[in-house]
Amino acid sequence: MRNFFMKKDKSAKIQFYNGIDEPVVPVIRLTRSKDGTTGQAIFLFEKPQALSSITSGEITGMRMIDSEGEILTRDVKARFVDGEPIFLEAIYIWKKTLDFERFMRFANSYAKSNGLGYSENN
Repeated sequence: MRNFFMKKDKSAKIQFYNGIDEPVVPVIRLTRSKDGTTGQAIFLFEKPQALSSITSGEITGMRMIDSEGEILTRDVKARFVDGEPIFLEAIYIWKKTLDFERFMRFANSYAKSNGLGYSENN
């Protein structure tokens, strides 16, 4: 007998440390060129677990993992408020339409895995 009231599917996840899923869901903003071929996704994590005292080591990148594989960006920075690291900002840049389409498949899977929606702001 199958239980259809299981925990939400976590097939898509973000990691700053290999094997450790980041539970804090970021705000993600997208920008694209007029022709749509290039652009970037800016991730902003407020008080992520990756900055807590229970994690150690240097953050060398952000992995976006789903059923298709992994997308990696090394552009990750801590933002400080009153000397304390409060935010992590990661930027993923794409230079081809195929890379954007792959990113959007990850984003849709991540949204479903975390019960999120999508909105367009002009």
